[in-house]
Amino acid sequence: MATPMRVTGAWVQQLTDWLDLHQLAAPALRLLLDSRRQDEAVPLAFWQSLLAQAVELPTGEPVPALEIGAQVRPRHVGVLGYLTLASRTLGEAMQVYQRYEQLFYGQQLVRVRRQGELVVMYWSAEATTGALADTVAIAALVSFLRRLLPDVSAMAQVSFVFAAPDEAACAAYDAFFGCRVRFAANATEVALPVAWLGRPLPHSDPAGREQLDQQARALMLAQPAADSFDRALQHALVRRLPEGEVALKQVALDLHLSVRSVQRRLAQRQLSWRGLLERTRLQLAEQYLADPALQLGEVALLLGFSEQSAFNRAFRRWTATTPARFRRDLRLH
Repeated sequence: MATPMRVTGAWVQQLTDWLDLHQLAAPALRLLLDSRRQDEAVPLAFWQSLLAQAVELPTGEPVPALEIGAQVRPRHVGVLGYLTLASRTLGEAMQVYQRYEQLFYGQQLVRVRRQGELVVMYWSAEATTGALADTVAIAALVSFLRRLLPDVSAMAQVSFVFAAPDEAACAAYDAFFGCRVRFAANATEVALPVAWLGRPLPHSDPAGREQLDQQARALMLAQPAADSFDRALQHALVRRLPEGEVALKQVALDLHLSVRSVQRRLAQRQLSWRGLLERTRLQLAEQYLADPALQLGEVALLLGFSEQSAFNRAFRRWTATTPARFRRDLRLH
């Protein structure tokens, strides 16, 4: 189980840079921004509130959140930003982000899959941070990518889970990402050609990267550990899933808690019962599929599916690929 989602204090500073770019006074908003230290965690709800205030300011931009994200600099992402910048190749930079994303959000959310000649970074619908924050995050990710590879402009594919905005805003999304952006998708996605992964980065610094990697590992160890409820809930799910469909009432009894108490604690962690089950099953599925000794039918049973076909359908819904293809792609890497 993960800690509640948040962002780093350094992340909100790009909003200050955006205000400066447009020479916007916004004294009330700047006061809130100045109240956050760069080394402190900022609750996601507070970040969403800051963005909601910012996009109401008069700038003339059809989608201000895109331009806020475009202001990203390595210092806004902390050690994760500098580590990415110092990587040798784009593929290594993506691995760095995947390994240390928890330093940014307090949780490990991103997943990567191979889709033909594309590599897709994706975040499940349960991991959405809202339309504004998702837009800023993906715009920043793509802007950072363009900083790493200055000759790159168009993405192969970009998708968001929120509904499509008006026509002018849709056109702004398409122009920013250089592709037709999909909305109301099953996951937030950014797809790149696989061929890009081996491209060398202009600011590669192997010695500096090693030092930054040590710092990132130390910061990961310093992350707040899961509390006793988190651990007990995770253990109960792992134990119950092979028995079949898991009910909230069953797990509440295992934890000696009322159903309402479990629901309240999940809400505090910004999780729903269904969302927790889906995420736990996906995490376990990826672990089990990495074990070549387990047959696909056995993986399905371990996850509580009565038939492999039901597991196949669920896994395709979660990842847009099949368990067999996911396992094959793991072997290729």
